[in-house]
Amino acid sequence: MTSSFTHLHVHTEYSMLDGASRVSELVAAAAADGQKALGITDHGNMYGILDFYQACREHGVKPILGTEAYMAYESREERPARTGRLDDSGGETSKGRKLYYHLTLLAENQVGYKNLIQVASRAFMEGYYYKPRVDWEVLSEHSEGLIATSGCLGGQVLQALLADNYEDAKAKAARFQDIFGKDNFFMELQDHEIPEQKKTNPQLIQIGREIGAPLLATNDSHYTHQHDAESHDALLCVQTNALMSDPNRFKFSGDQHYLKTSQEMRSLFSEVPEACDNTLWIAERANVEIEFGNPQLPDFPIPPTFADESEYLQHLTLEGAKNRWGERLSDEFADRLTYELEIIKSSGFSSYFLITWDLIRYARERSIRVGPGRGSAAGCAVAYCLGITDIDPIKYDLLFERFLNPGRASMPDIDMDFDSRYRDELIRYAADKYGRDHVAQIITFSQIKARAAVRDAARVLGYPYGVGDRIAKVMPPLVMGRDTPLAACLEKDEQHLDGYKMASELREMYKSDGDVKRVVDVARGLEGLRRQDGIHAAAVVITKEPLTEYLPVQRKPDSGQNPEDAPVVTQYEMHGVEDLGLLKMDFLGLRNLDVITDTLKIVKRVRGEDVDIDNVPLDDSKTFALLALGESIGVFQLESAPMRTLMRSLAPTSFEDVAALVALYRPGPMSANMHNDYADRKNNRQVVRYFHDDAEEILGSTYGLMIYQESVMRVAQKFAGYSLEQADNLRKACGKKVRALMQEERERFVQGCEETGYGGALGEDLFAIIEGFADYAFNKSHSYAYGYIAYQIAYLKAHYPVEYFSALLTSVKSNLDKAAIYLNECRSMNIEVDVPDINLARSDFYPAQEDEDSDEFTQITFGLSAVRNVGENLVNRILEERDLNGPFLDFYDFVERCDSTVLNKRSVESLIKAGSFDGFGYPRQGLLASSESIIDHTLARRREHEMGVMSLFGESEEGPVFDERESILDIEFDKMTRLAFEKEMLGLYISDHPLKGIEGSLKRKTDLNITGLLEEEEGVFRTVGGVISGLDKRWTRAGKLMASFHLEDLAGSIEVMIFPKTMEEHGHKLEDDQIVIIKGRLNEREDSPKLFAQEIEVFIPSDDDVIRPLRVKLPLNDSLEDRIEELKKLFEEHSGEAEVFLEIGPKQVLRLPNEYSVDTSGGLVAELRILLGMNSVVIG
Repeated sequence: MTSSFTHLHVHTEYSMLDGASRVSELVAAAAADGQKALGITDHGNMYGILDFYQACREHGVKPILGTEAYMAYESREERPARTGRLDDSGGETSKGRKLYYHLTLLAENQVGYKNLIQVASRAFMEGYYYKPRVDWEVLSEHSEGLIATSGCLGGQVLQALLADNYEDAKAKAARFQDIFGKDNFFMELQDHEIPEQKKTNPQLIQIGREIGAPLLATNDSHYTHQHDAESHDALLCVQTNALMSDPNRFKFSGDQHYLKTSQEMRSLFSEVPEACDNTLWIAERANVEIEFGNPQLPDFPIPPTFADESEYLQHLTLEGAKNRWGERLSDEFADRLTYELEIIKSSGFSSYFLITWDLIRYARERSIRVGPGRGSAAGCAVAYCLGITDIDPIKYDLLFERFLNPGRASMPDIDMDFDSRYRDELIRYAADKYGRDHVAQIITFSQIKARAAVRDAARVLGYPYGVGDRIAKVMPPLVMGRDTPLAACLEKDEQHLDGYKMASELREMYKSDGDVKRVVDVARGLEGLRRQDGIHAAAVVITKEPLTEYLPVQRKPDSGQNPEDAPVVTQYEMHGVEDLGLLKMDFLGLRNLDVITDTLKIVKRVRGEDVDIDNVPLDDSKTFALLALGESIGVFQLESAPMRTLMRSLAPTSFEDVAALVALYRPGPMSANMHNDYADRKNNRQVVRYFHDDAEEILGSTYGLMIYQESVMRVAQKFAGYSLEQADNLRKACGKKVRALMQEERERFVQGCEETGYGGALGEDLFAIIEGFADYAFNKSHSYAYGYIAYQIAYLKAHYPVEYFSALLTSVKSNLDKAAIYLNECRSMNIEVDVPDINLARSDFYPAQEDEDSDEFTQITFGLSAVRNVGENLVNRILEERDLNGPFLDFYDFVERCDSTVLNKRSVESLIKAGSFDGFGYPRQGLLASSESIIDHTLARRREHEMGVMSLFGESEEGPVFDERESILDIEFDKMTRLAFEKEMLGLYISDHPLKGIEGSLKRKTDLNITGLLEEEEGVFRTVGGVISGLDKRWTRAGKLMASFHLEDLAGSIEVMIFPKTMEEHGHKLEDDQIVIIKGRLNEREDSPKLFAQEIEVFIPSDDDVIRPLRVKLPLNDSLEDRIEELKKLFEEHSGEAEVFLEIGPKQVLRLPNEYSVDTSGGLVAELRILLGMNSVVIG
């Protein structure tokens, strides 16, 4: 008798939060046991099919592809109400049935695989209700080539047996047999030492004999090894948000749901050996081949005058070349295009370029802003001529081979950036053009990362919050943007040496603390598993035939959403879609493009200027002056504090410098100090050196540094005689770090240097340099493309700052952290941002004039739509009335003229608190107290008029007259209350800030501001100050109080954590809008930086602490210029922290830059009064 066995009921990590078997480990375990084949049957999906298929091929194991489908009782249209407790079949329904049932399906051949795709897709598209469900009809229509089994205890047959209805169970088995055929329906036997299985297995055998259905032994595998049972149990608790100690939670029975050995399975079913033999019979029959790497592009419709796609592409390219470079192309341009077009044609990618061109064309024709390019595509001259990219690859020496290596088999990858508001429109256009059943977005899966795994494990094991948090705190921070796996924290791993070094405290805790060891061991079982599915932010697939000819799809409507409105998404991940040869395109929504679009519109509206941002001069002195000063907050790619520091050091003077900044500000180059070397060499602080004199022509523009991958390729071309195709292969080999491959490349490179006459010695040295630079060099095409967007935005900020920040603030109005940063930048640039004045504000942030007589727009008015409780519809009604009948005269006029829907109490109170009626001179508290009765009175009089009732004073022909006006009380909130209300409504402090006037005092009691803190290294202890907002107090599982809140100063904000021990001592000091000074430790090991507080002090400024501004009055006369020069000298002599305001004449007030802030406590005031007169100087 054979001892072999094939597992055919197997769940992987793609049975999310239910399967704990990682695909690679699962297949390796089967191969190690000598199993020749292995099945995959994840719950209701085909997510893991391609990964599983490829892993099996790598291990010499035959993949058997399937799914454990969810099945409705009778029809997928059923929507029964769930009652009772949740279980693995969804729970009971009102009719005593299950919400859904389980059914094991396996593909026997290619037809079966296609039908498996149909079943898995229709379950989501037509039967989704709690789970994706099929029914008898779907199974009947797609039964060919499928093998089905009676399933587990959750199946239709087993549930009938558990209900003691043998005849119903037999009838259902016969029904399945009728659908799938006599040899394609099996009675599935399982034995996990569960009493229900002991009861039903003999009955299943009996049914099998009675209807002539073969038996099949399976083990419902949900984890790979028996010792993984605890980790799997923890995973179930993560899914159900339960504790492992809870006896009433959903759990598996025993520890037998693992991938048992063949011998174990044969022993378990020794009384029915044919049930094990039949697993081999199915394995022998199941033959599905999935083809990878064969490009399958959709057909692009071409005009009848062209023979094929390549001819049409050539025509479009040459027409575009004339627009780019003129009617007569030079030999250089013509040769480059001929070369590229031939490569594209011979690779079969002409349709790809036409499809991309068409999408970009559609966007441009509808004035949807498109990015200049992304990634290596900017190196393609054909893409430039087609308008797909906007960077001249010949001018900037961008290489086509870096984009499309003639030797590569995979499809090129052109990522497209669009104004983010129109991304969905572009996807709809593609769906309309190629067919809605040909276009889908692509699925992505989130994983349980190491730190989250620790917290999850501690929680489900029932430990207090502090235990998981303590372990998570000592885990290494991200290294080069990557997590260090728990295994690599505990045992040295060459790929994670830096993380291992930083995990010494974790290893010590693991050895000495049993609780820590248990948490970490369970966390290791959770780490890396799939948590949930989502939609990739950019990726879209377009297919030649309908999608389900190639892959399964799904649609998962949110609660209450019409299923038709939910997006269609693939069940295969992006890499799988690409491996299948399907056209994957990235439709990226880039918010910075929204901002450029809106800025240009605002400039046109307020200045009447048409700014051609795509043709701005790339040598603009004002733009480079702004960048050289590091004033790039709000500028794409250039706004972080270290980047601004680098810019001040580098002092860019050309577009090439901006592109270099994009490449240099990355972990690799910075770890090698290349960013500082570049800045120093550019500014003659360091000697420029070349490894050979001949390298200057390649590396001269980057001062001898190989900061670009294309530089590496050019060096290999010149010194080793490589073709650019070979040079690109060298670049890839250096990046992969495969020792044997590197040695092979080294020998070829050294030999090449010998042949070109540079010598083997230089070849050895140069290869070592290239090998090192491969870690740091960046894609030049991408640097230039994104550097161009950065330059465009810097240009707008330099020339149109008010318009630019209006657009920028609108783009981040729902991101208060970002908005606060940009608001502070406006203040630093002397751009005043005002509350949403009811007569000035528009829906979005918008420029405003300082006064009616001025033509200059120097201020920004907060957008009405950003006020809390004030929706777009209400704002539109207010604006329509204001535009139609002019500005509101006062609050009474506003109430009289506005629609009753506008006058709801909540919205009007929000506008009052936000300061929208400040322009009428009303105190906010007084107006808030009076507004409700004013509105009620107005609406009552309006109703009287509508009913024809004469008022006490009669009415005019035009409508009611309102003379009985309640007066508005002359009372006002104190500053903190007024600002608290303002922030509640606007999310930000606008008209003032709790720290304004006391920032100097606060600065003296702290180490640095919050922006400075965020630049510090992980683990440092620092003292900072600011205002508390968003205070959240909560109890730990241990019954102790902790808290979190955001601490905000004038520069930024950070989340602060108060743990129980600190809470006991300082918790009473915490309340929203309190100004505090906090000493704590910076933690950057989480997704976002946090400050762990240790000491908290309430900051109460004394009169001496408050730094009041200095106001100097200057008359308008001929001596004004001389007076200002004298003032500058005085201000410099008395430098300090008090702001200075110059009141020039009766209307103009200027706030001087911070460099002219003064110390008013010395003799400055006396000197000013002598110079200008006693009444010319005011403090406060």
